[in-house]
Amino acid sequence: MAVIKSINPYSGELLKEFNSLSEEDIEKKLSVGTVAFSSWKEIDFAKRAELMNNAATVLKENREKYARIISLEMGKIRRESLAEVDKCALVCRYYAEKSEKLLKDEPVDLPNGKKAKVIHQPLGIILAVMPWNFPFWQVFRFAAPTLMAGNVGVLKHASNVPQCSLAIEEVFIEAGFPEGIFQSLLIDSETTTKLIEDQRIKAVTLTGSEKAGSSVASAAGKHIKKSLLELGGSDPFIVLKDADIKKAAETAVKARMINFGQSCIAAKRFIVVEEIYEKFLTLFAENFKSLKQGDPMEEGSDFACMARPDLAEDLYNQVSKSLKSGATLICGGEKPEKDSALFSPTILADVPTTAPAYYEELFGPVATIFKVKNEEDAIALANDSEFGLGASIWCEDIEKASGLAGKIESGAVFINAMVASDPHLPFGGIKKSGYGRELGRYGILEFVNSKTVYLG
Repeated sequence: MAVIKSINPYSGELLKEFNSLSEEDIEKKLSVGTVAFSSWKEIDFAKRAELMNNAATVLKENREKYARIISLEMGKIRRESLAEVDKCALVCRYYAEKSEKLLKDEPVDLPNGKKAKVIHQPLGIILAVMPWNFPFWQVFRFAAPTLMAGNVGVLKHASNVPQCSLAIEEVFIEAGFPEGIFQSLLIDSETTTKLIEDQRIKAVTLTGSEKAGSSVASAAGKHIKKSLLELGGSDPFIVLKDADIKKAAETAVKARMINFGQSCIAAKRFIVVEEIYEKFLTLFAENFKSLKQGDPMEEGSDFACMARPDLAEDLYNQVSKSLKSGATLICGGEKPEKDSALFSPTILADVPTTAPAYYEELFGPVATIFKVKNEEDAIALANDSEFGLGASIWCEDIEKASGLAGKIESGAVFINAMVASDPHLPFGGIKKSGYGRELGRYGILEFVNSKTVYLG
């Protein structure tokens, strides 16, 4: 039986060890989930909403406890962990309030005078394969709409955040949800693939890497099951000549460094028109260098470390290869110590198209900055990527910026703001950033059967 370890990436301390589930354990959980669904799908929205609001209350009342688990297991600074827990409570309350309306029957008047309607019904057990970077938020943005729609959920979390996985299950238990409505499974990737094959699993959602997404989508497709993928991103942050440069530069640092750069929707490629390039770069670099590293549990820390030592090593290799390809180092670039998750925030300029920093996702505190002649070149460079998750445009002319937004190949464009997920707005990408949508009305419709009922 495999052992799953919970390790503090900042100190390297082993926090806890867990045994992965046996085949018998998994079978029991699937059986419990199947029974739970048979009754949960019949429960009215008012009762579901009551329980989901309870979950929000549990999160808020225990925010310090859950934030501590997040910070200890993946190195997120305390204030970001607290904000993550609060956001989870927000999405629970959003769907508690909105789900009945979002899933209301839709009447259809037909040309022949007949009528029909579209009803939205739950599918059953939905498997969520979730990442470590936002170990609570990624799960709750799946769970809140999925459970409110009448489905039940099982979670395969990232192997380095087992305490987060179990704590999330605890939230739903403490909130009073019936047994089997949400269950955490401590299993490995091979077992996950076998789980997708089980006929009791009706659909699967994954947030993670392109490789993991391809594997999960292949397994789901082989068995004709719905899948939703939210994968990597290489989000452009475009700054035009009439932008508020000071505000753009300040926001740019936050957009790159939130969660220590370990975010799919973090701004990664900063595309600046030549008239203001030098001014923007100066402000951006100054703000970047002013950030303070420290223990994730200490109030004064702006950043701590990456989630695992191997991730720091991989990121440094991308930086090193990019410098050898001809990129210019503006700041940072130091090699992390062996077996350490600490990393120096880095800015690269003059990045050639052959460099990993140009065509790969940099999942950590490394920014690339590009100088372009005009807005047309900015859009062309923004779209020269295999990814298409989010984008940000900085321009005082909102009408022009809105027009340019329509030309960017991405799932979202934010004007004069950093890209962020919001319960009210659909979230997801195109190209190799995945498919399907989470959040908003689109999110709750992903795992339902939108059934046509013809009224003859």
